Amino acid sequence: MTTLPIAQTLHRKGQWSGQAARCELDYTERFLRRKRLSTSTSVSFLVDLAQTTSLDDGDALVLTDGTLVEIVAAAEELYQVTGSDLVRLAWHIGNRHTPCQINADHLLIQADPVIGHMLEHLGASIKTVSAAFTPEGGAYGHGRTHSHEHVATAHDH
Repeated sequence: MTTLPIAQTLHRKGQWSGQAARCELDYTERFLRRKRLSTSTSVSFLVDLAQTTSLDDGDALVLTDGTLVEIVAAAEELYQVTGSDLVRLAWHIGNRHTPCQINADHLLIQADPVIGHMLEHLGASIKTVSAAFTPEGGAYGHGRTHSHEHVATAHDH
């Protein structure tokens, strides 16, 4: 029986260097604690982190055999949102705790027909695209927009 190499150490983008295998994961797959993954060359390994973590494009996991594995944001189906008032559209997206990638001339969100319909009702143009999704991190934690705890008296909706 072969034992899989284990990744228990994470280096954030810019905090590592050298040769690395690659592992492509979409936005949902990049939120994990313990999971079996494979590199782009089909080498399997186990991720076993101390806590659930949001992995970002360009981060690297260190395997027990010393191999570095770079995390690459995989292309996925997204909505490209454009309109005359991107700030207002971004506010409505954020008000629904929807992850959003902010670019100078458009926003990217995960393809969600309900949110898409709401945005079109607000004057947005929606186009389905395939791209890597790297949304803004939350104000209260690394990586995810909803990584803070809700306290009823301090954060009512």
